[in-house]
Amino acid sequence: MPSLFTRENPSESRKSAPGNGKGPWRPPEPKNKPGGRPPQRVPYARTWWYKYFPTRAKARRAIFYSLLGCSAVFGSLVGLTLVNTADLPQMEDLEHYRPATTTELLDIHGRTIGSFALERRVVVPYNDFPKVLHDAIISIEDKSFDKNAGINPFRVIGAAYVDLRSKGRRQGASTLTMQLARNLFLTLDQTWSRKIQEILLSVQIERHFTKEQIFTLYANQIYLGSGVYGFEAGSEYYFSKKARELTLPEAALLAALPKGPSSYSPVRHPDRALKRRNLVLSEMLGDGFITEQQFQEAKSAPLGLNIEPPANTIAPYFVEEVRRQLEQEYGADAVHGSGLKVYTTMDLDLQQVANKAVLDNVAAYERRHGWKGKLTNILEGGGDLQSYQHPDWSDTIENGAYFHALVIEATPRRVIVRIGKRYAEMTANDWAWTTMGNGDKLLQKGDIAYVRIEDATSGTATMHASLQQDSGAQASMMAMDNSNGDVLAMVGGRDFNLSQFNRATQSERQTGSSFKPYVYTTAVEQLHTKPTDIIVDAPTSFYTPNGPYTPHNYEPNYAGPMTILNAFAESRNIPALKLANQVGIRKVIEVAHRFGVTSNIPAFLPVAIGSAGIKLSEQVGAYSVFPNDGILIKPHVIRRIVQADGLPLKQVSPQVKEVISVETARTMMTLLKAVPQYGTAAQAGAILKHPLGGKTGTTNSYTDAWFLGFSPSVTCGTWIGFDDPHRTLGEKETGARAALPMWIDFMKVAIARSPNEEFPTAAKKTLAVESTTSNATEETAPVVKKPVAPNDDSDDDSDDSGDNAKPAAKPAPVVRQTTPPDNSNDVMPDDAPATKTPAKPSAPAKGYVPSPVGPYKPYSGPLLQKGPAATQGSSPPPR
Repeated sequence: MPSLFTRENPSESRKSAPGNGKGPWRPPEPKNKPGGRPPQRVPYARTWWYKYFPTRAKARRAIFYSLLGCSAVFGSLVGLTLVNTADLPQMEDLEHYRPATTTELLDIHGRTIGSFALERRVVVPYNDFPKVLHDAIISIEDKSFDKNAGINPFRVIGAAYVDLRSKGRRQGASTLTMQLARNLFLTLDQTWSRKIQEILLSVQIERHFTKEQIFTLYANQIYLGSGVYGFEAGSEYYFSKKARELTLPEAALLAALPKGPSSYSPVRHPDRALKRRNLVLSEMLGDGFITEQQFQEAKSAPLGLNIEPPANTIAPYFVEEVRRQLEQEYGADAVHGSGLKVYTTMDLDLQQVANKAVLDNVAAYERRHGWKGKLTNILEGGGDLQSYQHPDWSDTIENGAYFHALVIEATPRRVIVRIGKRYAEMTANDWAWTTMGNGDKLLQKGDIAYVRIEDATSGTATMHASLQQDSGAQASMMAMDNSNGDVLAMVGGRDFNLSQFNRATQSERQTGSSFKPYVYTTAVEQLHTKPTDIIVDAPTSFYTPNGPYTPHNYEPNYAGPMTILNAFAESRNIPALKLANQVGIRKVIEVAHRFGVTSNIPAFLPVAIGSAGIKLSEQVGAYSVFPNDGILIKPHVIRRIVQADGLPLKQVSPQVKEVISVETARTMMTLLKAVPQYGTAAQAGAILKHPLGGKTGTTNSYTDAWFLGFSPSVTCGTWIGFDDPHRTLGEKETGARAALPMWIDFMKVAIARSPNEEFPTAAKKTLAVESTTSNATEETAPVVKKPVAPNDDSDDDSDDSGDNAKPAAKPAPVVRQTTPPDNSNDVMPDDAPATKTPAKPSAPAKGYVPSPVGPYKPYSGPLLQKGPAATQGSSPPPR
């Protein structure tokens, strides 16, 4: 019997349930509200998700997994944000941010002479950017800059839509703040993580800085092409003016560059730059920053570029020497990115004089030896006339400048050459020195000719040039201030663009007779030699470990007994070798090292007449000892360094020391002053008519020519030769002929600043020598003072003057009058080259009798005769 509480057939029981007797039982329907429509329940089978989820269980499961996935995505985004923000810089770091700025080099008058930097940038405050530049940047880069909070959602959505439609990143959405964040801290990688970091940084920057501060950071940081960063540096480079002086079209052009500094470069792509600039002007018009009239005037204006020439072209060798010393002491990063102000020792005016003197006199030397031709022709090598660029075309084109020019056209009476984008014309008078009449026989189309600019007319007009020659001869010059060791000018070669090797500070060349002052200084110290002592200039031989050594003079004669003064002035070799042999060549080398010479000098007797190699810079520093009364001040190129915050940077003080006594210096001054008075450099005394001293130098086969000389205030040295030490300058190219003229050209200007100066001659005098130190300023430099003792030696014939001083003795009369030829000088013996390897000692030749002091002396009298001679010696040649 079925249970009363059990339904064996539920459907049957449902139908038999009590009801209204009209059918099966149904749940009661809800009562309707008055006037309302009864609710309609949509069956589950008719819902839109029924197709995907046939049952409610599957739908609930799908909802659960969807929420779980959203949670995972959200968590991932949060984690990604945390990861991307973990290494973001703190805003406190940005508050102390110092961009890499240009290290600026200044001369003694505060004028810029050069610069170097990893990024060429000049940081200026907000007020230095003109309103026209501000408006141009805002119009083209970020119109809502003053309103947005670092990001522009509308630009982001618009850019994303364009990118999706174009299936690639075609449009940017970066605000000015986002560009700043990217340029300061991020890379240019097109990744989502970088974009997230950029947005987060932008928000932080907007929270911590004002709009003026953000704009200032941006305007000083943005890259504008050609190695230029920031609008101030861009204005100086592209227009040679300050940013506050920009006109409307100039400001629009600069504002156009951040979009693509290379693509819109006005130097490489002027057409693109012009279109982009006009777009900026159009945006400014649409934003109401300019009027229609201003727009039309600016749109029709040309680019108006005035590219600033590289600052290092005036004194490239000097600037490179400063850079080398700074990097050695402070490191490359500090030098190239710390915005230092380096106050150098250079005088820009004297440097320009030195540049001209070297180039003009080397060109004169080349012309003396005639036209050699053998020019490089680019057409023969498959080159193109239109695309060819020479390295020295980056220099400033001005009157008197020398360039390698490309021959475009050559006719019998006219030659056209190209230098960069400009052209120059030469006529028959401009190559007359070559003795070749027709220009088409002298030059051919495609030749690389060496020319001098005679008239650099403005604009694009054809210039006037003269033909020169570049056979490879090089020259160097260095001048320093005797009172403090400041290097006033330095020329290390003929063309820095072709060779950065500094022949003033890096090249060790044989010195010829310019080494003799060290020999005579040693004799004065060791033998108490006086200018009036007699020495015999006669044929002699010396016994050396290599065998007999028989030197000779430059002149094909011997003067016999002569004073030390005349032997030095005439640069006789035999007397110098006799003195060196008597005091010992090692003692001479020791004195040279005391003077600041660092070269490794071999202990061979021919060193006494210049077979050793010494740097020009060391020679100049050594020669300044004589007018400085025995004090050596090591030449230096840096006076002081100021950091970007205005604080001075600690420096090493220049070396100052006493190397010879005042008495020795004064005696040597008597000898050195005789050289330009009536000796081998008499031309200098006749032209300059100023207190001078110095010494010429010429080596074997005329491979090197020197002149080292000084006034009371300036010491200057010159050298000329070929980089190949075995290549000769040519017959009779002595120091007096090849090196002295450029020294005279420089000293004409140098001594004009001190027309009434005199060498120190007082019996009692205090020599004040300025010494630049790390804490010294230009106005208050400490001095090193050296007391000078009175000269009590009654036989001293130096230039002392005063109450107790004797007048200088005149050169003794000569038994046989000798007059050296013009521009004469001394030459090393051909059999004693500096590079010769010493052979094994050999037995002396028959007839040679070694003496205790070394040499064999055919002259039977004493080596030196003290005191003036009444009837012996040689008088000076006519002035």
